[in-house]
Amino acid sequence: MSDSLAERERTLPRKERTRADASQHLERLAWLLDDLIRIPVLGWRIGLDAILGLIPGIGDAATSLASIYILLSAVRFGVSKITLARMGLNIGIDYVLGAVPLVGDLFDASWKSNRRNLDLLRRHMQLPGHNARRARMSDWLFVTLIAVALIGLLFASFFVAVYALSRLARLAD
Repeated sequence: MSDSLAERERTLPRKERTRADASQHLERLAWLLDDLIRIPVLGWRIGLDAILGLIPGIGDAATSLASIYILLSAVRFGVSKITLARMGLNIGIDYVLGAVPLVGDLFDASWKSNRRNLDLLRRHMQLPGHNARRARMSDWLFVTLIAVALIGLLFASFFVAVYALSRLARLAD
């Protein structure tokens, strides 16, 4: 970081410095999950979401939990409930379609739900007066409901997978 940029960040009000740090932190997380590695010749970028998605069950669940962190952070920025719902839907679509063997792995590489959610957060932060709205208790309850639904989806898919495997094992006997 250049000295002038570092100096400007130090002169920002504390609240704005915290927002800048949090935004930078979320940018890094989205980059890790969606754009970590560039595929030569094709020019496509994939992240840990697509790579860990190759591990059946565990990979998609782990990256979805990391995605929920971005959703929870959006509440602190005062994002509207409709935007939170869109962010939750992006995570849900990524998890459900990403869990489909092989096709889901290709989908994970192209959908980039974390990048989409970060773009939604950036759009919110560019709105005039976005600092005026603070997170309310209803926002936290709403995003908790979304997170519980997504985690419930994770557990439900795990139990469906265990059930399907047990049925296959019985058929093999």
